Amino acid sequence: AAAMAAERGLAMATCTAPVNIAVIKYWGKRDTDLILPINSSLSVTLHQDQLKTTTTAAASRDFTEDRLWLNGKEVDVGHPRVQACLREGERPCPRCPCCPLSLLLSYKIHVASENNFPTAAGLASSAAGYACLVSALARLYGLEEELSEVARRGSGSACRSMFGGFVQWQRGERPDGSDSLALQVAPETHWPELRVLVLVVSGEKKPVGSTAGMQTSVETSPLLKHRAEVVVPERLAQMMQHIQNRDFEGFGQLAMRDSNQFHATCLDTFPPIFYLTDVSRHIIALAHRYNAHHGHTKVAYTFDAGPNAVVFALADAVAEFVEVVRRSFPPATNGDQFVRGLPVGSAALSPELVAAVVTEPVPGAVQYILHTKPGPGPQLVDDPSQHLLGADGLPRSHA
Repeated sequence: AAAMAAERGLAMATCTAPVNIAVIKYWGKRDTDLILPINSSLSVTLHQDQLKTTTTAAASRDFTEDRLWLNGKEVDVGHPRVQACLREGERPCPRCPCCPLSLLLSYKIHVASENNFPTAAGLASSAAGYACLVSALARLYGLEEELSEVARRGSGSACRSMFGGFVQWQRGERPDGSDSLALQVAPETHWPELRVLVLVVSGEKKPVGSTAGMQTSVETSPLLKHRAEVVVPERLAQMMQHIQNRDFEGFGQLAMRDSNQFHATCLDTFPPIFYLTDVSRHIIALAHRYNAHHGHTKVAYTFDAGPNAVVFALADAVAEFVEVVRRSFPPATNGDQFVRGLPVGSAALSPELVAAVVTEPVPGAVQYILHTKPGPGPQLVDDPSQHLLGADGLPRSHA
């Protein structure tokens, strides 16, 4: 393929990649250039039918410079993290300097990337974006090597989006980062009943970006240091056990505790960082009231560096909890698009449940709910009509 592409003077590859949500959080780097974390982490990869990035990478002898388009707008291709992924993919071909692949590697590249969800709203868009970029470049150049290390150079959590299902990012020990890699703990098919509800509170950009926030935490939070060294190693082992056993009670309790502690480290940062909003706290309280009413853990929340809640539940609890959310945060419109993604059945709520759980409704506070489930890692898109770039190497509209 590389030979044919080099002769034609144009090569193109398109991939999709998923968002992941950490249930044992990563917060803080021990090396900011190589993006090496101060602790290991564990995540669930979400299904691409609901949340994905699509990226097309093209190389041509006719391109005069590297160019990048994100969601239809041209952006600066000189960003150090973008360059780290591009240069990593363009290492010289080991076979010989004159083979077709080396010719292809000498070409400039154009990249177009699109998300089907809000960018920079705390929905791990950078993880999906860099995982997708690395996957598309690897396909373009025919690289078969370990790619999670390359994705990590773009965005730490991107290495976890290189696999489906349940994924651990190992902290690693080596200063060069060669052992700071992602590994799949279990495939997406391992826990078929597990469902994920993303409660979108705000599609706005975060007040403090993750990169700046976590470095301030590393420098100022004693709690973060204790968490990384003492708490996380034990939690990681427990969480892998809960996933292996499909133990929702254990999984859910630990996911909530770890989310709470992550946000406690943000509060322990100086000056403090607030990613949770009043609505986020309403959702936390609602989940605890709901679980207390049922006498066990039926739903479990986790929040990344943003106000949106990601709620885990088993399939048989989804309809009832969605109705509880609808009553607690009545949609501002007539609600046709309040629930998106996988279908959700209707549920009748008992008066006892409503009295115990739905206390003071906050109309319009949750924009919509996205219903999804664990899904696979990056996928190659074979259909040429799905390329985001045309034969001229410029974005084509998929209107």
